[in-house]
Amino acid sequence: MRILGIDPGYAIVGYGVINAARGRYETVEYGAVTTKAGEDFGLRLLEIYEGMTELIETLRPQAAAVEKLYFLNNKTTGIGVAEARGIILLTLSQAGVPLFEYTPMQVKQAVTGYGKAQKHQVQEMTAKLLNLPDTPKPDDAADALALAICHGQAAGSNVRRRLIKINGGISNVL
Repeated sequence: MRILGIDPGYAIVGYGVINAARGRYETVEYGAVTTKAGEDFGLRLLEIYEGMTELIETLRPQAAAVEKLYFLNNKTTGIGVAEARGIILLTLSQAGVPLFEYTPMQVKQAVTGYGKAQKHQVQEMTAKLLNLPDTPKPDDAADALALAICHGQAAGSNVRRRLIKINGGISNVL
């Protein structure tokens, strides 16, 4: 299964695409869609839409794993991220890519085996699981690859297979 992991943002949208089969993962591509600070916010959202559309058309994912948002400190920044995330969800929906959402704790648990792992531990384990020589950069791309791995593990579970069969895979959250 080809999985697109997405770490939403409005300055940097990290993405990572992997092929997952029988508990093994192969990196296809990773990177970031970036927008310029100071540019009109509407134009930044348009750049995200166009970048995501191009990625989906080029890489043809069979599923997408997107991080669920939680706001603890800066609600102003959080609103912008939520708006960018909405554009990302719209783009996936228009392309017919099944969407799955995961919390940061679920991603940490799936990648490291510990739901309260530190960011660097998740990134190091992501590189190991994907047989990469170094931690992927930017950090947003490493986070997106971790999301894709998380879905690769969840998609292989009997519970997830039942949810996909029942709901068609759209907006499923574990």
